[in-house]
Formats: sequence, C-alpha cells, structure tokens
Amino acid sequence: MGERTVRDVTRDLLRELGLTTVFGNPGTTEVPFLTGWPDDFRYVLGLQESVVVAMADGYAQSRRAPVLVNLHSAGGVGHALGSVFTAYRNRTPMILTAGQQTRTLVFDEPFLGATDAATFPRPYVKHSCEPASAADVPAAIARAHRLATTAPQGPVFVSIPADDWDQPAADVPARPATPNPAPDPAALAELAAALDGCARPAFVVGPAVDHEGAVPELVELAERTRAAVWVAPLSARCSFPEDHPRFAGFLQPERRLLAAELAAHDLVVVWGAPAFTYHVYRGEAVDELPEMFLVHDDPDVLARARRGRGVLGSVAHAVRRVAELAGAGQWRPEPEPCARPARPEPATPLPPAYVLSRVRAAWPADAVVVEEAPSHRNDLHEHFPITSRDGGFFACASGSLGYAIGAAVGAAIADPARPVLALLGDGSSMYGIQAVWSAVREQAPVTFVVLDNARYAAVAVLGAAGGGRKLPGVELGGTDFAALARSLGCPAETIRTPQELDAALARTEDGPCLLHVHVAAEQRHLY
Repeated sequence: MGERTVRDVTRDLLRELGLTTVFGNPGTTEVPFLTGWPDDFRYVLGLQESVVVAMADGYAQSRRAPVLVNLHSAGGVGHALGSVFTAYRNRTPMILTAGQQTRTLVFDEPFLGATDAATFPRPYVKHSCEPASAADVPAAIARAHRLATTAPQGPVFVSIPADDWDQPAADVPARPATPNPAPDPAALAELAAALDGCARPAFVVGPAVDHEGAVPELVELAERTRAAVWVAPLSARCSFPEDHPRFAGFLQPERRLLAAELAAHDLVVVWGAPAFTYHVYRGEAVDELPEMFLVHDDPDVLARARRGRGVLGSVAHAVRRVAELAGAGQWRPEPEPCARPARPEPATPLPPAYVLSRVRAAWPADAVVVEEAPSHRNDLHEHFPITSRDGGFFACASGSLGYAIGAAVGAAIADPARPVLALLGDGSSMYGIQAVWSAVREQAPVTFVVLDNARYAAVAVLGAAGGGRKLPGVELGGTDFAALARSLGCPAETIRTPQELDAALARTEDGPCLLHVHVAAEQRHLY
C-alpha cells in the first residue's frame, strides 16, 4: 500500500464525520480535491456560491447536523458571504472550504489567489484558517468540525492550497461532537422557584428550542404551568405549535410594542432566543419589562441582554430540568389564546392573505415551510399557522435576502420523504433563482410559491413608517417567474385568479414546481 495523501486521509475523515454530501461550485483550485470523486460521496452543484451556501444551510438545519461546503478561492467566498452571514446568524454547523492557489505561487499574489484568505470571511465565522503545511489540512478540517458543532454552533472556514491534496499525511481520528453543556443546577432551581411563585408567567421561545428538539417538552411545561407562549421577534424556526391554546402570538421587534405585549405578565422566561432582537427604534419603552430569565448556550447573547438573569447551557436540558423542579400551575387562570382574524375572502387581484390561507388549507400539516416573504410576514402569522413540532419551519435569521429559495432545496434534499414549501417574495426570489436549477437536477420535492407584488414592499412600508418619501429603487415587476423556472427545467404556472390558484393547488408534482402568484400590492405596517 502506497503512502497516503492529504486527499486520502481527508476523505476517510469526512466519511467518519458523516460529511459525504458536499455542496459546492467548483473552480480550478478545487480540482485536486474533486479528482477521482468517490462513488459514496454526493456533490450537490449550485450555480452561484451564495446559493450553494443557502442550500447547505437548509440541509444542515433540517438534519440538525453539520454540512460541508466547497467554494472557489477568493471570488467564490466573496459571492458566498451574504449567505455565510445568514448561516452565522442561523447558528448553522457548517464547514466551509475554499481552494487556494498553490503554495509555490501564493507569495506572488497569483491570478485566482486569495490574499490573506483566512481574514476574508471574518467576522461571520467562528474560526478561520489556512493550514501552515499540507500535512495539517486533515487536522484543520477535524478542528473545524468540532468548532462548528460546539455551542454556540456556526460556520467555520478553511482555505486549502491546491497542491496540498497530493502531499503525504498521517491519519487523523474523528472525534465525536462536544455535547452542549448543562446549565448550572442552582440557576435552574432559582428559575423553577420563580416560576412557582409568579401569577402570570410567559415563555418566549426562540430557534434553539426546535434546533435542540425540545418542542414537545416545552409544550408539556407550558401546559402544566399555564404559561402563555410568545414567539421571539423574527425567530428563524417554529419552536411552539401555533394552533396550541397556550400560543399567545408573535412579539414585535420594537421596544415599545414588545414591552406592551409582555406587560400583563409578572415573569418572562426566554428559551433559546436573544432578549431581544429589534429592527426599528421609536424610543425606549416607557414601561419596564417584567422579571426575566434568559436561557441560552451563547454567553454573548446573555451578555448583550439588557435585563434578566442569564442561565448558560443547553436549552433542552434546562426545559427538562425545570419541568422536574417546577410545580403545577392549575391555580393560575388560563392565558388568553392568540386571536386570529376571519378567513379572507377571494378577490382579483389576489389578496396575499387569501393566497396564504388557501395554501395553508391545501398543504400537509407536517410539511416543511421555508419562508422569505418579508412584505407578507403579518399575513403569514395570521393565516398560515405553523403546527409542526419537529423542524417544520425555517426562515432567515439575518434578514439578508436570498436564503429561502436555496434553503428549501437543501431541506428537501435532507428529507425527500417530507414535502417542502418555499414561500417567497418576488424580490427575495431573484437573489437565488439559480437554486431552481439545482432542485430540478436533484429532483428535490419542493414547491416554490412566488408572491409577486411587483415591488420591494417591505422597504416601501418601513421606509414610509420611518418618514421616508418618494423612495427610489422599490418598484419591480415585469419578471415572468414561470417562464424563468421553465427555462431552468422546472414545471411552472402563472396564477392571477382564485380559480387558477385552486386548480394549481389541486395538482401534485413528484419533483420541484413553481407557482408564480400575482398578488395585490397591499400596504400593511409590518410593526
């Protein structure tokens, strides 16, 4: 048996780590890694690097497992950075690799070379490096895996010179991921005692509850303690079923509105979310927030919170331990459930709320929903309740457009037995429309619903609310998304009437399809 190369050692390591599905867009600096591609590896090709990372993000989020991404030198990393920013905010366990020109050429800043490659993706990676020698590459990838999967999870970057792959290397054993540490027992006992002593508790749930698979336990705790359950502002996952009687609604990302929403409670426990994420500023809240506990595995999140007592560690462990310690709350009054408006009536042009209501009625309750339609977020909350208790909803934690159309494809690849619905705005879709091609290539079971109001309506609405007048750059329109999808090999329909919508929803496709839905340009205040 001949001497083992960096390529040999790395591929064996990736097998041991379960990283045999690779998302990428290759270039010449990646050829030495890709040559002789093993039959037991899968390469998911994206046509632009931001789409590649978005697909990998959805894949990792859906599987609750790390993912490997293969980018091309500095240019590819540059294209990908918007989606890397989102992966960082989504806390996605992602190992990003990028090819670098050969070590013999890097000193002279060659064509396609990355100058100071490790610095480029910072600060939106947990760690970034270019190994000092070829023999260090497998160890660098093993370290990246451990860092990406250790709380707080997130992307890690490794730049790899092209001539490293043929160099000799020693085997690197795979190590298991580090478990999320349990919170301090005394802090959990204090939280449980405060919960026992309050009269009107509220839970605020964030993405970590669903990410750690703790939704069923949190539902049981809310039922037993009679706590009202709010969703944290701009939460990127569904961490409580929205049809449950304890569900109270969605907190707004503005201080005064959020303080008013929580004013009726005398204790707030924030599970796996920042306290709090705001998007607009209209002055400090007049009323103080109630007594608060914040449970999170990221010390930076706890340090940034302006109020409350921090409890550092696994959210799932904290939920289970508090459930053991806290008493029942049958003596408390039942909290008011979230009130929902009446089902909207059909009309032409189609009201966005009506479209979402009809899609909700037609879609399987256990389907995965990936959303990026900022103009219609209120309509989504009111008319498209997410009821899944297990990874049923994904959104973009960063606010940077282009996530959902690729992430939906990644989620569908992760679990082909579970249908995926991508709810997209027309503006959002154009940030990653190439993902439709990848969906066709992989025959991913995803339905893209493009709600086309012919404008960047979220910008227009928030701009007007903030005093903006005569804003340029918000009018769109004229894109034929159905024709665009068909040009990428994807079946597609154009929908303008209630009858066309019903007919389209009654049809099924084995693979991907796209519905281009023209909706009324309604103006609603987002918050």
